[in-house]
Amino acid sequence: MGDHEAGGGEGLTGSSPAEAAALLEAGRLLFARPVQFLRGIAELDQLPPFGLPEVAFAGRSNVGKSSLINALLGRTSMARTSNTPGRTQEINFFDLAGRLILVDLPGYGFASAPKDKVARWTRLVRGYLKGRPVLRRAVLLVDSRHGLKDSDREMMSHLDAAAVVYQVVLTKVDKIKAADAEAVRAATALEIAKHAAAHPTIILTSSEKGAGIADLRAELATLAQAEPVP
Repeated sequence: MGDHEAGGGEGLTGSSPAEAAALLEAGRLLFARPVQFLRGIAELDQLPPFGLPEVAFAGRSNVGKSSLINALLGRTSMARTSNTPGRTQEINFFDLAGRLILVDLPGYGFASAPKDKVARWTRLVRGYLKGRPVLRRAVLLVDSRHGLKDSDREMMSHLDAAAVVYQVVLTKVDKIKAADAEAVRAATALEIAKHAAAHPTIILTSSEKGAGIADLRAELATLAQAEPVP
């Protein structure tokens, strides 16, 4: 197993050292602020009204989505984690300091779930993605040990159709060698280049080791509502 001490700065590509430092600090400050759970919804008519910019987190069941959200927030239990695939069955909304809404989507690709439940989750997620003009980006989590799966490609197609910009984040890079992680990153970059809505920057992360977390915070901070003028 190879430890990855940093995400490689992928999220700051093209920035000068001074700009990168400013972006990292902005991300650190934003995610150090208070966060509040708003609501969990199981039906589209329960969606909160449009307001702050939203960032949605999507990924296969057990990809480490809740762990990543907790790592971004510097907390251990804001988003519930579980070893049981399919634990997140609602769309959960979190208000980050009145500047950004973080949206935790149900995991997909869990073949053992009842078909009617999978169909309900799918309708819920597709309806959310198509109907949220405040949705600024989807963070598409992919397990670095496996790379893109067919269910990830299906989600990418949904995001393309909904014209939602999405950014691939590779998770659990501490579980594989650095060379293997780079190979997965390169292969993923080649594939997402074919998708109109895909953000070209891929960030490698480890919720356990902290790799790439600062870079992802910096990326998301650029999407947040600006600080109010005093």
